[in-house]
Amino acid sequence: MNAAMPDRLYERAGLASDHPAPLWHLDSAHTFFAGPLDYNAAHRHGAPVYLAGLYGRFGLRIAGGSWLTCRTAMIPAGVVHELDLGGNPLAVFYVEASAGDAAGLAPLVADAEEVGGALVGASGEVAALRALFESSTGAAWAGEALADLLRFATARARRPIDPRLARALDLMDTRDADFPPLAASRCASAAGLSASRFQHLFTAQMGIPFRRYRGWVRMRRAIRAVVEGANFTTAAHDAGFADQAHFAHAFRQTFGAPASKSLTGIRR
Repeated sequence: MNAAMPDRLYERAGLASDHPAPLWHLDSAHTFFAGPLDYNAAHRHGAPVYLAGLYGRFGLRIAGGSWLTCRTAMIPAGVVHELDLGGNPLAVFYVEASAGDAAGLAPLVADAEEVGGALVGASGEVAALRALFESSTGAAWAGEALADLLRFATARARRPIDPRLARALDLMDTRDADFPPLAASRCASAAGLSASRFQHLFTAQMGIPFRRYRGWVRMRRAIRAVVEGANFTTAAHDAGFADQAHFAHAFRQTFGAPASKSLTGIRR
């Protein structure tokens, strides 16, 4: 990995037109995107994420530090980062709380160094994600492929979740379609903890506050609705956003780029 330009790694470029359409997949354990990206401004997620440059290296900056070039990276939940792709495709693989944590994704990064809490790698697991992106039927078998990849990774490194927190996460999974999302007090009750103790344990184990994680759950709900064919307005309302503008603002804050960059022209 090498330090690069202080402000941007690549010049802004139009997204490449010779790549397949963007691919999204969401289920209870995974959130996955693969497609061309330009520049994603500083943002942080409610779940740990594995990044893989599908055809080459990409630019990554952690918490406003120096730009690095890498082929793969693992970013824990809550870590601020920027991405610079110059229009090249990136695979973005989030593992949801019920399925694992950042340690479970770490084995996918190879030749790695730790930078600001993230793992930045010169190589790693790319081929399986590239095959998924390139397949015309990738949307149909993405869940199985991602589950296999996660099993491969977590078999090598898995930090068990506190069983009290696991009970609360199980409750959130079973109520995923509900709105409004479960309050901290309801989840704390399922965990057998006071609300304050539950929130402290949640932040310690997950790396982010409960409120931010709940926002991630709501964002996933909206994205899933779009992937399933809803327009942005309907998806926003279904997920509890005030309107499309509220959803658009939250999406940009979550991913560092407009929703139109990755949620338009997707495969179904």
